[in-house]
Amino acid sequence: MDVNGTVAEGFEPVREAFAANFALLGERGAAVAVYRDGHRVVDLWAGTGDVDGETPWERGTAQIVRSATKGVAAAALLLLHQRGDLDLDAPVGTYWPEYKAAGKEHTRVRHLLSHRAGVPVLDRPLTPQEAADPDLTAAAVAAQAPVWEPGTDHGYHAHTYGWLTGELLRRVTGRPMGEWIAEEMTGPVGADLWLGLPESQHARVGRVGPTEAPHSAGALKTRPKRAVTEAYADPASLTRRAFAAITPAPDENSPAYRAAVLPASNGIATADGLARLYASLIGEVDGGARLFTPDTTELARTEQSAGPDRVLVVGTRFGLGYMLHGAASPLLSPASFGHPGRGGALAFADPETGVAFGYVTNGFRKSVTADPRAQSLVRALRTALA
Repeated sequence: MDVNGTVAEGFEPVREAFAANFALLGERGAAVAVYRDGHRVVDLWAGTGDVDGETPWERGTAQIVRSATKGVAAAALLLLHQRGDLDLDAPVGTYWPEYKAAGKEHTRVRHLLSHRAGVPVLDRPLTPQEAADPDLTAAAVAAQAPVWEPGTDHGYHAHTYGWLTGELLRRVTGRPMGEWIAEEMTGPVGADLWLGLPESQHARVGRVGPTEAPHSAGALKTRPKRAVTEAYADPASLTRRAFAAITPAPDENSPAYRAAVLPASNGIATADGLARLYASLIGEVDGGARLFTPDTTELARTEQSAGPDRVLVVGTRFGLGYMLHGAASPLLSPASFGHPGRGGALAFADPETGVAFGYVTNGFRKSVTADPRAQSLVRALRTALA
């Protein structure tokens, strides 16, 4: 497999690991980008743009990044806090009065960001068409009774996270989250990342689909714990219900789904777009734009939730909207904060090393938080920095 792009001196291990993902782990098409101290040091791509096609992946090829979108949505709310427009300790009902219903009147803004809101499921799942309607989704989560007392425990809000954060931003700014992110974040930073794909960008986005690791990679596979397997198999579990909040599963390749604004699951980005955005959360990018102040960076990665996750059924750690380094989501170092996309994408920043990382793929696996292909790149990056 020919690998295209460049790496700065010292980052050759990342190129080697990226090539090995195609040779050993069944990668079909992917890209990885790394920034250090605001400057690009890795920019690689290879394979096909479509998981089921033969057209080559190009430098500007973008893909849906699933839950890596959550880190972008979190940045939007933290920017509002940084600007003095959103109080993290205020009740959500201060900005969104309807949210006080069904025992949620004491839910605080920080509970939404740290997966402590207690509403990872909907009693009635939404169809893909309903899930794209911001008024309907806002009404659904506002009416939902929590499954635990908000603020007392944590569990991954796989889909509802997007409706919660999206509506909160809309109440504060009067603007849809996709539009706000384009004007206030990705535009100023110059990041190729969209929440609600414009028609003008459709041709850049490849088709995604499920893929399996080859049998030769069997030694690299890990078997999930029995409790995790049982949770995904049980239709009544919080795990199944959280991931089934949109039923049936949407067609991620449809233009309608890509154009929708789902801040938990359907952001579309290049690897460089993800890495560039995260670079702006820890410093200036190319000597220019910076989104977070140092205080906001520290706030983002301050632990809010840790321990057994009531949805993922493993131990997880969250800051304010970001997964933190741990067994469930190994990042670069204990200082790192970011977010994976189920079965593929990964983006994070590490303020101690000044590194920002973005990886996107068109082939989704069954992993939720620690995809082997992304982790091989993280290990190589760690080696390059040693």
